[in-house]
Amino acid sequence: MESSEIESRKARAKAWFEALRDEICAVLEKLEDEAPASLYPRDAARFVRTPWQRNDHSGAAGGGGVMSMMHGRLFEKVGVHCSTVFGEFAPEFRTQIQGASEDPRFWASGISLIAHLRNPHVPAVHMNTRFVVTTKAWFGGGSDLTPVLDRRRTQDDPDTIAFHAAMKEACGGPNSVADYDRYKKWCDEYFYLPHRKEARGIGGIFYDHHDSGDWDADFAFTRDVGRSFAKIYPELVRRNFQTPWSAEDREEQLIRRGRYVEFNLLYDRGTTFGLKTGGNVESILSSMPPEVKWP
Repeated sequence: MESSEIESRKARAKAWFEALRDEICAVLEKLEDEAPASLYPRDAARFVRTPWQRNDHSGAAGGGGVMSMMHGRLFEKVGVHCSTVFGEFAPEFRTQIQGASEDPRFWASGISLIAHLRNPHVPAVHMNTRFVVTTKAWFGGGSDLTPVLDRRRTQDDPDTIAFHAAMKEACGGPNSVADYDRYKKWCDEYFYLPHRKEARGIGGIFYDHHDSGDWDADFAFTRDVGRSFAKIYPELVRRNFQTPWSAEDREEQLIRRGRYVEFNLLYDRGTTFGLKTGGNVESILSSMPPEVKWP
């Protein structure tokens, strides 16, 4: 591949992730405004953006990103982060990344989102998409939904049905470069806590090393994942944010959040990747819930 072509692809991917970040932040701030004052009496919050820079393992400049965090009345904690990092993988990490054994240089750009809501009736959610370049180039990402009340953690719950339909739509029809059934199954298997013998949430889609051979089609698919998320999740928030909750609901929510912490610290590859490549610790660990309990 010509260097000018890969540089153009990097620039297009980076610009998309940042545009999607801006769109999602605006939508979530609007929801923060719309939340009924009877249930959420505080003033509406806004995202605070904090830039950061990193060095690679050799000490050379290695890019960075911008954290966008909001601690609000509806969104107890939500982060929408973009980063573009580059450099060389540390020797002990090179064999774990596709294409890095031959040449340790890499470039990666992406968006990552995690939302924890104050209202237990509104599910938590995670979404990320990324473009990674080593001696190979691929897309990865996905989105998954985590209801925090057991009575909502079913495949026939309206939120679950709507979310899965949105992710299926993102994968497109029979001629698409994305295999919905495969990526749904991958999500179910990935977001699983073996020590609990239970799923983290109700699933969605998850994919990595996505390279069909048609870069434009792969990029279009990754954009569709972002667009589908930006459409369906605000709908789910509006559907539920007027529902009152009890102290028992809040207790159940805090305990379920503990499962989220366990997965992210024990099994999540994104957390490992970020920490081992010198990423911003505050950004990486911002996925943690603001309040949690282990009974």
